[in-house]
Amino acid sequence: MFTGIVEEAGRVVAFTQGGASWRLQIAAGATLAGAAVGDSIAVNGCCLTVTQFDAGHFYFDVLEETRRLTNFSALAPGAAVNLERSLHFDGKVGGHFVTGHIDGLGLVEVFEQRGNDYYLRVRGPAGSGRYVIHKGSIAIDGISLTVAEVEGDSLAVWLIPTTLAVTNLRGRRAGEQVNLEFDLLGKYVEKLLQHRAG
Repeated sequence: MFTGIVEEAGRVVAFTQGGASWRLQIAAGATLAGAAVGDSIAVNGCCLTVTQFDAGHFYFDVLEETRRLTNFSALAPGAAVNLERSLHFDGKVGGHFVTGHIDGLGLVEVFEQRGNDYYLRVRGPAGSGRYVIHKGSIAIDGISLTVAEVEGDSLAVWLIPTTLAVTNLRGRRAGEQVNLEFDLLGKYVEKLLQHRAG
């Protein structure tokens, strides 16, 4: 479980296909503090298990399904990725509850500066708009953000300077894909209502 408060943007060192899985090596700093094999780290919002680490790097095994269903398929050496350590139950919850299980890919439609602020509009998968509400929460590449606009399957958020400084969003462009995780509560409510109706 995570909160969507990204701690740093790491850098992909290597992402190669092995016999049993893909192997992802990420250069990191602050998120390595207290690291242990088996820890959960959100990488662009996707929960991965630490299989190895050293003084400056994390290593992860990535399933083909994970690579296919996330924006990991576009990762290359030098790419910036958002990193967050898992939530400690004696810690603060500054964003919202994020599981690290990606619901789908979003397409960046607009990302531009408007005055002193930055506006980001993303189109989600077909039918995903039902999970998004005005002023609700959305995780985009693992970043907890507040929804400012909803129109069909498109949503928009406004970004503060700190978000741009700390995360990989500063390098995003229209036409690129981002990982989306919709609010957990809405998905549970939908499931319960479907069960009741059935």
